[in-house]
Formats: sequence, structure tokens, C-alpha cells
Amino acid sequence: MSDIRFIIVGVLTITIGFIFLGVYGEEYTEYTVQSKEFSDCYEFQDESQPSQLDCNKILQDKILFFLAVIGIIAGGILALIKGMKGNWDQRVKPEDMVGPGGSDKTDSD
Repeated sequence: MSDIRFIIVGVLTITIGFIFLGVYGEEYTEYTVQSKEFSDCYEFQDESQPSQLDCNKILQDKILFFLAVIGIIAGGILALIKGMKGNWDQRVKPEDMVGPGGSDKTDSD
């Protein structure tokens, strides 16, 4: 893969990580507040009574989710670093160079 592709993949991966964090991470906010303020966690539904949940399991799921998101974002950062450290602009073949110092074969006398 060329280095500019690593930059594009890195930016997209970081963006996807933040989208996952924003969309799916919001559900854990409610349970975090419940576990800090109260001793029990409840799941509230529109049509039925609240059901009691295990706060420790939910907090473990939250930690696993955030580790997955951190892994996605870290993968994007690594791809960006690899793309930035690449030497794709220095690997131009002499026959592909144009301009001063390049081999311009289209001279017509």
C-alpha cells in the first residue's frame, strides 16, 4: 500500500472510532451515573417495570467497549504515523520525473 493510502485509512479509522464512541458509548453514561449515585442499576423501559441489572457486569462491558474503541483509534494513529514517515515522495523513478533535472523525452527539434 502506498503511504498516502495509510494516511487516508488512518483518518477514516480514527473517525470511525470516534463515531462508535459517540453513538454506542452514550448508553453506558446512564449506568455509570446510576452506579456512582445509587447502589443498584436499573434498566428503564417504556412499557414495563424497571428491571434490576448487575452494575459490575455493565461496568465491565463499558471497559471492554472503551478498550475496543481505544484499539480502533490507536490503529488509526499507527496508520497515520506510518503514512507520515513514509518516503513515497522520494521514490520517484528517474523516467517519471518532469521539470528541471528530469529526463524529458518529448523534445522535438
